[in-house]
Amino acid sequence: MTRRTTTFAAGAAAAAALLGLGGCVESGRSATGSAGDSSGSAQACPWEADDSVTATARIGYQKVPNGDLVVKDLGLLEACMPNAKVTWTNFASGGDVVQAYAGKSIDLGLMGSSPATKTLSAPLNLPLKVVWIYDVIGAAESLVVRDKGITDLQGLKGKTIATPFGSTAHYSLLQALQDAGMDPNSDVKLINLEPDKMPAAWQGKQIDAAWVWDPTLTELKKTGTTILSSADTAKAGKPTFDVGTATSDFVEKNPEFMVQWAKAQDYAVKMISDEPGKAAESIAVELGIPPAEVEKQFAGYEFLPASEQAGADYLGGKMGKDLAQTAKFLLSQGGIDKVAPEATYADGVDPTPAEDASK
Repeated sequence: MTRRTTTFAAGAAAAAALLGLGGCVESGRSATGSAGDSSGSAQACPWEADDSVTATARIGYQKVPNGDLVVKDLGLLEACMPNAKVTWTNFASGGDVVQAYAGKSIDLGLMGSSPATKTLSAPLNLPLKVVWIYDVIGAAESLVVRDKGITDLQGLKGKTIATPFGSTAHYSLLQALQDAGMDPNSDVKLINLEPDKMPAAWQGKQIDAAWVWDPTLTELKKTGTTILSSADTAKAGKPTFDVGTATSDFVEKNPEFMVQWAKAQDYAVKMISDEPGKAAESIAVELGIPPAEVEKQFAGYEFLPASEQAGADYLGGKMGKDLAQTAKFLLSQGGIDKVAPEATYADGVDPTPAEDASK
């Protein structure tokens, strides 16, 4: 079987190159301007700040409309840990975040549940912990087709479909093809394309469809039609998530940082739920789109408070089993070399930060 996965293993030099392209900015800075531009929206810590935390935290983030962008834009980590040094680096996909981990260039990072599974499996076997669920992915990741006459996957036979390999979108696409009885190696042509490269390929008619997330998804939907989404694959028993990860070493050595970090993430989740307009303003700064558009995008995700994340259905139990199930599928597709023992995936999930944040 042809391997249709991103090769994630990379040395420090490759990771350094990614960092240079990603744009490293200080905590509480706007990602829409040049590095060093202030967002102007930083606020005081919503609870008693912990000035005893002196950790240096290098965070890899993605431009996904969830609470992580709220935390970044409001400068919550900086406000709640004034003596910590926090830097943020933007990455285009979870595969790039994994490369940065492999190059030991970040300490925490956002990635999908599929890349997270890869990190815990051979050949990578990286010592990471899943410590947060930013969102349960629904219609926010969808398959869009250029030809409005195509209404299902069968209509894409012989066509070219783009998706970022190794991402949750890639995982959902492969699952959908399998459920439709289609071979991803012969019935369609899959190409590995980062979201920011898709609009040009779409306009140039180099691709016929794409499974991707916002803001690229919204751009493609202007002239295309959605025929499937990750909400559909979730209903079929294959859910996907955007998760917060951290190196095992960082989690072990910086428990106080992790408490404050999780509190900030939980604060952002509650803002999305209780004050979606305010949360959308912060996220809009990062995405460079109107707040009203951000609010529309919220509907494509489910956001979980810390108390629910820490429970048995998620980080406190079932998440490890979900990762193990994902690993079995990735093995069947040539995405990993071997499925690790189920205990490896269970041990790769740490509910402690969410538990502490919910107290």
